[in-house]
Amino acid sequence: MILAIESSCDDSSIAVMEIESKKLLFHKKISQEIEHAKYGGVVPELASRLHAKALPKILQETKEYFPKLKAIAVTNAPGLSVTLQEGVMMAKALSIALNLPIIAVNHLLGHIYSLFIEKEEIKPMMVLLISGGHTKILQFNGVKNICEIATTLDDSFGESFDKCAKMLGLNYPGGPEIEKLALKGKNIVPLPLPLKNSSEIKFSYSGLKNAIRLAIEENKYKKEDIASSFQERAIEHLVFMSKRAIKKYRPKNFAIVGGASANKRVREEFEKLSKEFNFNLLYPEMKYTSDNAAMIARAAIELYKKGEFIDYKHLDVMPRVEFRKC
Repeated sequence: MILAIESSCDDSSIAVMEIESKKLLFHKKISQEIEHAKYGGVVPELASRLHAKALPKILQETKEYFPKLKAIAVTNAPGLSVTLQEGVMMAKALSIALNLPIIAVNHLLGHIYSLFIEKEEIKPMMVLLISGGHTKILQFNGVKNICEIATTLDDSFGESFDKCAKMLGLNYPGGPEIEKLALKGKNIVPLPLPLKNSSEIKFSYSGLKNAIRLAIEENKYKKEDIASSFQERAIEHLVFMSKRAIKKYRPKNFAIVGGASANKRVREEFEKLSKEFNFNLLYPEMKYTSDNAAMIARAAIELYKKGEFIDYKHLDVMPRVEFRKC
């Protein structure tokens, strides 16, 4: 079995997965959303302290699996350095105490493997990763063979939802709040489509975010109409650029992963796209869309098979990582 630890942002999570069967034997996550909501976003130092309390509590529940563990997996990149450190320090301690190797897992790789929890991996596959910190189109050919087709020039898709929600006086996290409010509104606010005249495949949400600020200042639109208009334009941009990548690379399999993949309007629009271009559309179960240790464990199994271990002395956190360009 592999024990996996996830602490890249504000979710404390530990999972235990059987290597051969890929069966998820244990999985628990403690969210910090309530603690951070009063500040309108994640406070790194507070998140770190909360991880320091929550992770040991969860670990206590996994002791029965210790004798059968073959490795300790941990998210070490990318993320908030002070929160990544909490998971990494626990992994080092377990490695020393149980005499087990460590598998360092890229958090974004984990999101790809959220598709394959208790399943076999599917490859090759084009992946749209949308979350609070990232907006990327990746080409996935296996655990050690991933390249980047496109990324955002500024804000991420999820981040733009959080910022728009904050401007509208909504609660954190903003994504679900915008989605809920948008159901009551109409798409009537004139907003620009980012990078409409650019020939490149890339994303940008800062201009759209500024247009929302101006629309709020005009004070002539209802909040629900601003939310609806913003969500539709943000998703239209996502589809517009993804369509360019799909036309260029013609994938047979296309997946949407990351916290923002839970958005129902996103899924509806990409269902349409899958019918237009005849590709197999995949996304994780709703419970695995946000950060979790089950996805880290699943990615770690593939890394374990390839002998991708790191000594605790050489394990460090990397707040930022980049994939090679396709």
